[in-house]
Order: sequence, then structure tokens, then C-alpha cells
Amino acid sequence: MLHGRLALVTGAASGIGKAITERFLADGATVVAADIDEEGLAALVQEHGDRVVPVFCDVTSEDSVSAACEVARELGGLHVVVANAGRGTFAPIVDHPLDEWTAIIDLCLTGVFLTVKHGARVMHDGGSIITIASLNATQPSAGMSAYCTAKAGVVMFTKVAAMELGGRRIRVNAIAPGLVETTATSGFFMVPGVVDEFIENTTVGRFAQPSDVADMASFLAGDESTFVSGSLLPVDGGASTKRYPDLPAAFARMAQPGE
Repeated sequence: MLHGRLALVTGAASGIGKAITERFLADGATVVAADIDEEGLAALVQEHGDRVVPVFCDVTSEDSVSAACEVARELGGLHVVVANAGRGTFAPIVDHPLDEWTAIIDLCLTGVFLTVKHGARVMHDGGSIITIASLNATQPSAGMSAYCTAKAGVVMFTKVAAMELGGRRIRVNAIAPGLVETTATSGFFMVPGVVDEFIENTTVGRFAQPSDVADMASFLAGDESTFVSGSLLPVDGGASTKRYPDLPAAFARMAQPGE
């Protein structure tokens, strides 16, 4: 349980971040909910009350991340940080626009770096930092070079952070979700056959809900995981034992439905 503890969650207004925020609240924590979606943050406050502290935060801006962490410092300092904000894109390498590549790396990798950098500065010794990686950190997908590269970088960054912060007994771990049903992944559900292929390539025969990831985050945030650090914990239904769906083929079928 997290009674009396303060957590920072980025990307808290929707999807996995919202589920983690709500799980931490249920566990007794107060949550600094950071996002660029101010309407979503307001809805969290309306639903859960003053244990949600909403802050506008663009994780690609160091000033923005630093300001969010200053809010946490003024509240007494952090016990838990979840670097969750991110998104993906799809483009073959030879056609990948540089600005889109840079945007994904900035959000999914540099955003994690900035969140950990500034979060650790205001964290109590013995705290827990959780990064959200992906199945794509270890399992490549054609057309997702930027996202796969960023998430693989998150895993190695997590290991280095665990080494550097271990002297303060701060644990740093990464969660690697497979397909999770959120608004961010709704595009997959619109492409015929893709979700079926995801399910076929799990060992448990389903895709995940955000609560599945929140359960793992709750474990890593709490006292039951005090000897776990520098680890990558898959929440992918066993998908890492199989293969990733053939997204280019699926998109090609959608573009030529009569064939």
C-alpha cells in the first residue's frame, strides 16, 4: 500500500497513465498527475478529489518537467515516479520524416530521461522509479523504427539509472506492455486482422487492459518489490515468446480491400 506517499505520473490523463494514477489513489497515495491534456486532468480531479494534483507538463520540455517536479518538492518530495508519457508512429525507414522520428525519440526516450532526472532530485531515498517501455523494446516491428528504438533505449536507460541511484536505495524498473486497449492504440483495432494476430501471438489468448499494467506498477511502487531494480518486467501475455504482427501486410490489405 502507498498510504502517505506522493507519486508523479506523466501521461496521467488517459490510458495506461490514468489507470496507474487511479490504482495509486486506491492504494492510498497522493498523485501529481502530469499531462498536456488539461481537460483530462480536470476530469481526474473531479472524479477523485484533492489527492490528485494536476500539473500541465510537456515531458519534451526540461523547464516543464522541472516545474512539475517542483510542485512535488513543495508537497514534501516524491516516493514514486512513473515515466509513462509516449506515443508511436508508423513509417518505413526509407520514407520516415526526420521531424516525426525526432518527435518520437524526444517524447518516448528524452521525456523519460527528463522525468527521471528531475524526479530523482526531489525523491526520498528508498523510492521507486518506474519507466514504461514496451514489448517493442525487445520485439521489432517493421514500420515502427522510431518507437522500437526509443523503447529499447528506455530499457538501457533504466538499467543505468538503477546503477546510479542505487546508492540512495532508489529502485528503477521498466514495464514492457504488449497490446493494451486504449485510445492511443485504437488504430490497431480499426485494421482488420491486426488484433486477432496480436491475440494469436500471446500465450494467454487476449490483449491487455490498462489495469493489467497498473497492477504491475502498484507492485513496483510498493514495499513488496524492495529487492527488484534494473529489471524489465513484461506485461504482454507471453507475446515476447512469439512474434509481432505483420503490420505492413495488414495495412496493405486495408488499402486494397477488394483483393
